[in-house]
Amino acid sequence: MSRLKKHNRWQRFRRLLRLRLVIPVLRSPAAADYTARGVFVGLLVAMTPTVGIQMMIVVGIWAVVRVLRPVWDFNVVIAMLWTWLTNIFTMPPIYYLFLLTGEGMLGRWGEAGGYAMFADRLAQLLRTDATFLESLWIYAAGIFEAWGVPMLLGCVPWSIASAFLGYWWSLRLIKRFRQRRHAQISQRSGPG
Repeated sequence: MSRLKKHNRWQRFRRLLRLRLVIPVLRSPAAADYTARGVFVGLLVAMTPTVGIQMMIVVGIWAVVRVLRPVWDFNVVIAMLWTWLTNIFTMPPIYYLFLLTGEGMLGRWGEAGGYAMFADRLAQLLRTDATFLESLWIYAAGIFEAWGVPMLLGCVPWSIASAFLGYWWSLRLIKRFRQRRHAQISQRSGPG
């Protein structure tokens, strides 16, 4: 593949991320911390091996938080959008990272096998003619059977770290954006 094609693909991917993830954060009329908590929850769930049910998990967390801790309420739409960070395309490398991290945390270095073997097994798990709910069960059972505890354990530090980093980044981004916008509006209205 030519260098130009790779560059164009990367540019399209960056544009897609900006349009689908960053712009909704910036345009949210809600309080900055409310929106940033949405990014936090979205990333917390996104960085777990639960592709396929992540948005349902976010809605469940949102419902529980609204009842038990209303002060921790978050933008559920933003949270659901940020779960899209892990999807059918990004899943293999991210899940492999979880597996390697979990194997390392368990002191079992080098037992995970190579990435190609992992990606092939994951692709086999995703090929099914079952209904949506049946396929989720087959997928979840297959992942646990194949990689189980190491993958579940390995996702924990990534989930927590990305959630806190996402909260910090989005809060800063929103505040800076709103300050710049306020300054531009003030400058346009000028003296008087």
